[in-house]
Amino acid sequence: MAGKINLTDQLKKYFGFGKFKGNQEAIIQNLLDGNDTFVLMPTGGGKSLCYQLPSLTMKGTAIVISPLIALMKNQVDAMRNFSEEDGIAHFINSSLNKSAIDQVKSDILSGKTKLLYVAPESLTKDENVAFLRKVKISFYAVDEAHCISEWGHDFRPEYRRIRPIINEIGKAPVIALTATATPKVLHDIQKNLGMVDAKVFKSSFNRPNLYYEVRPKTVNIDREIIKFIKNNNEKSGIIYCLSRKKVEELAQILQANGINARAYHAGMDSATRTQNQDDFLMEKIDVIVATIAFGMGIDKPDVRYVIHYDIPKSLEGYYQETGRAGRDGGEGQCITFYTNKDLQKLEKFMQGKPVAEQEIGKQLLLETAAYAESSVCRRKSLLHYFGEEYTEENCGNCDNCLNPKKQVEAQDSLCAVIEAIIAVKENFKADYIIDILQGKETSEVQAHLHEDLEVFGSGMGEEDKTWNAVIRQALIAGYLSKDVENYGTLKVTEAGHKFLKHPKSFKITEDNDFDEVEEEAPTRGGGSCAVDPALYSMLKDLRKKLSKKLGVPPYVIFQDPSLEAMATIYPVTQDELQNIPGVGAGKAKRYGEDFCVLIKKHCEENEIERPEDLRVRTVANKSKLKVSIIQSIDRKVALDDIALSKGIEFSDLLDEVEAIVYSGTKLNIDYFLDEIMDEDHMLDIYDYFKESTTDKIEDAIAELGDDYTEEEVRLVRIKFFSEMAN
Repeated sequence: MAGKINLTDQLKKYFGFGKFKGNQEAIIQNLLDGNDTFVLMPTGGGKSLCYQLPSLTMKGTAIVISPLIALMKNQVDAMRNFSEEDGIAHFINSSLNKSAIDQVKSDILSGKTKLLYVAPESLTKDENVAFLRKVKISFYAVDEAHCISEWGHDFRPEYRRIRPIINEIGKAPVIALTATATPKVLHDIQKNLGMVDAKVFKSSFNRPNLYYEVRPKTVNIDREIIKFIKNNNEKSGIIYCLSRKKVEELAQILQANGINARAYHAGMDSATRTQNQDDFLMEKIDVIVATIAFGMGIDKPDVRYVIHYDIPKSLEGYYQETGRAGRDGGEGQCITFYTNKDLQKLEKFMQGKPVAEQEIGKQLLLETAAYAESSVCRRKSLLHYFGEEYTEENCGNCDNCLNPKKQVEAQDSLCAVIEAIIAVKENFKADYIIDILQGKETSEVQAHLHEDLEVFGSGMGEEDKTWNAVIRQALIAGYLSKDVENYGTLKVTEAGHKFLKHPKSFKITEDNDFDEVEEEAPTRGGGSCAVDPALYSMLKDLRKKLSKKLGVPPYVIFQDPSLEAMATIYPVTQDELQNIPGVGAGKAKRYGEDFCVLIKKHCEENEIERPEDLRVRTVANKSKLKVSIIQSIDRKVALDDIALSKGIEFSDLLDEVEAIVYSGTKLNIDYFLDEIMDEDHMLDIYDYFKESTTDKIEDAIAELGDDYTEEEVRLVRIKFFSEMAN
């Protein structure tokens, strides 16, 4: 009977749509025919309809196993909107009290309820299992099925108990759905759910409307994000951070800078969390700052940008989270901030986990690093990871395609890589192959006696970066493959063996270099603002003139990073000048006017459209420490005692004091210097800074000699700065 239903009529009747998207109809028909069904469909492809429609046309109640309470509520509300009967869809989870659960059970037993959403944790409860055994189950849907796989990006142990529980409740077809799964994850899910013979429906993972960009993560990341959001005013956006602490901090900073943002993470009380989510869906707020707990299945079609403050732990996670942008087919900007240091941090977090899990985690991180650092089309890299070939040379909608790098011939390099992989019997990962090529006698190489191989050291002229690029691009080109079952060992494909016999042109683009990003420099590249070289040069000339006139070294007036920031943000008033790092009220007042006049004139003459006021207003508690230090120094408390009372190292205290005086606040630390330092000694250092053109500590020590400690030089520099600059 099931096969005779006209599905298009049903679609129109229940949901008001005239036709199905992609392979929705075939998926639904397969399920109606009583077959296990596996659905791989990118976010926004219409996965939920694949179980919502059949549940309405089949006898009994469909059980939807879903990972998040917020997602269940969202979907139940949506289903009730399609029906006159509220009881048509329900959920059972820890947020319901006993009387609410009794109501749900009553509706199910009376046959009203066609869809019941449960969390895996609720499904495994004995009383729920006992109840569901009495119910006619039409089918089971396992949503966000990647949660099952240890290779997936959001491992949930309860998900791995679903099959035995289904067997206990009663047999019915199973439909598993996910927006992201590599071939390895796909197999893992099918095995675990006991549906290896299920028909797999795989939609293309390409989302042509999404723009992918990876930017270097510098100290100015907050400013860069604020600028981006203000340039995308009133558009909906999500910012993902890895830690709850960072979520809270960033949401506060955005609010302090006039951005309508809220936080969302699992540690918040559920009422606030639900309120923030609803406000985002209802467009009362523009931006949600969240951990990855946010957004699974949240059906907001017009999220216009997704920003990753931290690099995700896996490309599955990255794809899933970026996929929440532009679900309506409109604009979707996916901006990720990357530094290799974040990956090192994530690796540290994995310590203490079982070795196998650490190895898997490390592999996933390496894939993420490869994606971020590669200068190949982002779309091509991403789709290749999910087992899909993308044949276009230039997608025209990612940073690497819009700013292509020059290609270089790497035919010989690829031959060397293939020879090395064959020589070590295809048993090793990329970093080991690179050690062999570069002739590094590591303990692992020596343990395998591979330093005696003919290929050992055959690639000594090239850097790691180049070899990484050759291997990554050879994988995409199909000359090499990676054995994921075996933690990423490299294999040579048939095409690779052919290439070795008859080499042909193989061009690569060198990887993007994220290690050379200056930590303190204003944000550059990646489509963000950059220093205006002409203005920077004029500001330096003005500083030199003022330095001669006032008889102080140039750096006393403003330091280089402050001038760079001025040549980026174009401040034209004293208030705006105070938004520049290293410029406080005192400094802006004392030296600012000439600089503002120059910047204003430059902007007018060159018709420069200034960025909006980009003051990154910090949140109050950040400055509590500084205020407390200033008060202690005013009371003449010894600096080492201040460090002790604040629980910080003495050198960290000096960092704080330097930041205070560099911003233009006057501090008198003579009382402390008189106590610990000989007067002549102090005058020698003071005179050095008077004459010097730089305030670098290492230069001062080199000039002054070993009789002067770094701490002494720093202390006198603080005195000098406070007196001369403020």
